[in-house]
Amino acid sequence: MPSEVIAMQEPDNPTIPGPGLLSSGRYIHFGPFRIDQQRQEVTRNGVRLKLQGKVYQTLLTLLEKTGEVVTREELRLRLWPADTHVNYDANVNTTVNKLRIALGDSSDKPLYVETIPRKGYSLLVQPEISNRVGNSHIPQNGVHREEAVFSSPRAGFFKFSKSDLWVVLGAIGLILTGMLLGAGIMRFWMSHPSPVSGPSLALLLLRILEKALL
Repeated sequence: MPSEVIAMQEPDNPTIPGPGLLSSGRYIHFGPFRIDQQRQEVTRNGVRLKLQGKVYQTLLTLLEKTGEVVTREELRLRLWPADTHVNYDANVNTTVNKLRIALGDSSDKPLYVETIPRKGYSLLVQPEISNRVGNSHIPQNGVHREEAVFSSPRAGFFKFSKSDLWVVLGAIGLILTGMLLGAGIMRFWMSHPSPVSGPSLALLLLRILEKALL
């Protein structure tokens, strides 16, 4: 990516998107994404995304009306000429779905593109426009999708401290020792059905326990 800064008469602070404001800066930042309008490239954490032309135009249309509803009719007029004969509803759905896939978004739990029933779509994040390559913007929800996945309760389900591990191992050892001791006693009684005196029984139990622990 070129590192030079384009000289333009604009404030140093990033501008907020709106109709006509996308041309006030070269770069658009939101979450981990950066749009280079000059190259018509979208990158995620520096990795370029492959967006088709209509998918890219859909993203720009949403950015122009951040927080507002972009109707399906607006997308149709933006993406297809008036004399184009296509199934507009199906094509709009397909194009928006492709955009969501590229952004790693979901229609059920959207982070970026929200569906407004019977109306259209709305961009949930607040992008910034500037001529600076760097991106320090944080999404409005505070975390990225990847961070949310790894911070879910399931991630810590199998985490054990060292003390917990020793307790578990000790309990398993006691259970195994008891099972071996019980098996030894059963084998002895089956092979020696005659009564055994108290001292002899105690000595036998000590020997069986000693063998089990070795």
